[in-house]
Amino acid sequence: MFSYQHQIRVRYAETDQMGYVYYGNYASYYEVARTEMLRSTGVSYKELEDMGVMLPVTDLNSKYLKAAKYDDLITINIYIREKPGIRIKFEYELFNEAGELLNTGFTQLVFVDMEKGRPCKPPQVFVDKMAPFFGG
Repeated sequence: MFSYQHQIRVRYAETDQMGYVYYGNYASYYEVARTEMLRSTGVSYKELEDMGVMLPVTDLNSKYLKAAKYDDLITINIYIREKPGIRIKFEYELFNEAGELLNTGFTQLVFVDMEKGRPCKPPQVFVDKMAPFFGG
């Protein structure tokens, strides 16, 4: 299993009139954490694209447990529990500064050859970076 933690502070523009994070922004929080997680492996989204591979989201699930509020510092725990293949699944847990679980979710993405427009295996450099976390 590969895990990573990222923090983000809720900005005023991300909240509704009640000062709660607008529900649609949780997908953006997932994306920020996912991007930084990939960067931490040594292979960024941009580098994957430069290799001719993109990662579109095929599934998104989000469960709202408690509202995040303006100026909260949110800790996002992100996990890859299964060895990535053509698909890669990211799981998320969002906590406020008091340690309260606010949100859980997942996204599933698929590696796509940009030239062919078809699903493909991840680039070998990415497979090599992930191997130590999945017994390989």
